[in-house]
Amino acid sequence: MTATSHTASLTLDPAFVVGPVRARTFGSFVEHLGRCVYTGIHDPGHATADADGFRGDVLELTKELGVSTVRYPGGNFVSGYRWEDGVGPVEQRPTRLDLAWHSSDPNTVGVDEFMRWAAKAEVEPMMAVNLGTRGVQEALDLLEYCNVPSGSYFSDLRRANGVEEPYRIKMWCLGNEMDGPWQIGHKTAEEYARLAAETARAMRMMDPNLELVVCGSSSSDMPTFGEWERVVLTEAYEFVDHVSAHAYYWEENGDLASFLASAVDMDHFVESVAATADAVRAAGKHTKRINISFDEWNVWYQKRAESRPPTGDDWPVAPVLLEDRYNVADAVVVGSLLISLLRHTDRVHAASLAQLVNVIAPIMTEPGGRSWRQTIFHPFALTSRFAAGEVLRIAIDSPREDTARFGEVPVLDAVATHDAETGDVTIFAVNRSVTSSVRLDADLRGFPGLRLVEAQTLSNPDHTWAATADDADSVVPVANDSAAVADGRVSAELPPVSWSVLRLARA
Repeated sequence: MTATSHTASLTLDPAFVVGPVRARTFGSFVEHLGRCVYTGIHDPGHATADADGFRGDVLELTKELGVSTVRYPGGNFVSGYRWEDGVGPVEQRPTRLDLAWHSSDPNTVGVDEFMRWAAKAEVEPMMAVNLGTRGVQEALDLLEYCNVPSGSYFSDLRRANGVEEPYRIKMWCLGNEMDGPWQIGHKTAEEYARLAAETARAMRMMDPNLELVVCGSSSSDMPTFGEWERVVLTEAYEFVDHVSAHAYYWEENGDLASFLASAVDMDHFVESVAATADAVRAAGKHTKRINISFDEWNVWYQKRAESRPPTGDDWPVAPVLLEDRYNVADAVVVGSLLISLLRHTDRVHAASLAQLVNVIAPIMTEPGGRSWRQTIFHPFALTSRFAAGEVLRIAIDSPREDTARFGEVPVLDAVATHDAETGDVTIFAVNRSVTSSVRLDADLRGFPGLRLVEAQTLSNPDHTWAATADDADSVVPVANDSAAVADGRVSAELPPVSWSVLRLARA
């Protein structure tokens, strides 16, 4: 381990609580994009495929990842999607062109298949409706198909398709990234606000217990960021529960120090959206509070060849698209972004790592072949497994280092959770330094009698190491033997470019 050149101190106290650890923070995303669905979750010829064609190896990895919710079916795809194409006898379903990703979709997997997969994966579905090429009526038709028990056209159609009981889907997204000029049916804030409000109002007339997510800006880099949220929420505030946030613009482009500090940007994004929502709340004299669904986030190398869709007359089914191969630094950043989401658990009530399989994903597959865990799989799986109880508001006293993009940032970033029932405390920490290790020193006097259960660190001298089907296990989180508890404090040495978890329990 590199000689320590920094020391960072943490102070934890059970009285200083941000909010509960929310299971929905650990959501993911399945879109009809590239190989996410076809040869990703669905591959009938695979050795592990079940009777419905779903890959058993992917189902097991999804459970190991600890995914709670899955957003479906898009994404940009949803803005041109006709959901009716994907129900009924598979052999009668049409193949449609997907303009978003210049691909073809055979509609082999549709609403009913996805819901069967979600039940097998033990995840909560999060459905998106098309407000690009469609509108209020089509959203109501889909809601009726999914949630009404019987006695109406679409509920009886579901029953005729073999599903007697309604799905009772709770969480619905009102379109996708409607501020983006790349979106089919792109709208101005005023146009979208009116449509979203009327769709939400009508959906609640059918099912008043829904949780509805209205589209926020697709990026904080959008020229209308902030103003879009203000206009949309001013119109739709009373009819929705959450506003969405999307962010993918974190990638290493030769500036590793700035990349490792990406959570600074996520912090600013969340706080800006929350401030705008609260301003609308005050201006409209509303009583409820709108919270955030950060339902698309990840590291994404958008300029790589695999992020360019096909062109011309080539409209393939399930082409290789957005298949980023993630390295150690990417995993550290994903771990740090999870720290940011937990730190804002008072306002971020749901989040979706985009996406689940093959497409900028923690899980990779070969068609008909092997599956493996990418580096980003590990911090997500361990955080979803060990974050429990309440998120603590911790004080961090850390040295700072300069970055080109964000100025001076703390070398150490961290968050802690406390389970009052068991007494367990878990610390998640990132060393952002490119060259120096940091000694973490945490004051635990507010939690007398804690012992160290385990400490794990993900790092590698070569931060560019990436997992492959042939070698997915050479670099994984390993025991950090420097961690120790003494005199009411826990300490550990964290190597540069590293993510760590320290678990403590009552003695």
